Amino acid sequence: MAATMSRYVSGLVRPLSTLVRCSRATGIVSAAQQTRRVATISYPHVQTPSSLAVTALTTPSLLPTAGLLLRVAPLLPAMLAPPSRMLTYYSLKYGKRKTNRSVVKRFLRLHCGLWLRRKAGYKKKLWKKMPAHKKRLREHVFCNKTQSRLLDKMTGRFWKRRNWYLNDPYLQYHDRVNPKW
Repeated sequence: MAATMSRYVSGLVRPLSTLVRCSRATGIVSAAQQTRRVATISYPHVQTPSSLAVTALTTPSLLPTAGLLLRVAPLLPAMLAPPSRMLTYYSLKYGKRKTNRSVVKRFLRLHCGLWLRRKAGYKKKLWKKMPAHKKRLREHVFCNKTQSRLLDKMTGRFWKRRNWYLNDPYLQYHDRVNPKW
């Protein structure tokens, strides 16, 4: 237990040297504050010699008080950040992946695998944009390969099938046969 805990503590202290170097260059946070922040992440309830040594070096006592919460508070947004894409891997009802509904609302998938999207900010602050800029923002653009692959992962089989619409404006783009690009 002590060996694994010492590996864990050394893993926490190792990034500290880079943080201290960065803070010295910027002068924002002192090395003692950084050490104190890193030490509060370790588990104070586990009584091993390595964890006691780290906590003894950094702070006199780590009791669960409001002070501890104040020291950990700056680290919480980075540690507890929600994932950037809300993808359900296992649904409660069927135990299968679920389609992300916002992807289906915002993007259009062509049958060849490309995804179309509107340009960012096409609805924002239109009163301060010139007419030519507003016209450019109304255009549709293709997503790149990485984005298309990610969007394919976030949608189910139903959204990848071919659809035939009457008077489809994107009919010529669904198949990529000898593109002239």
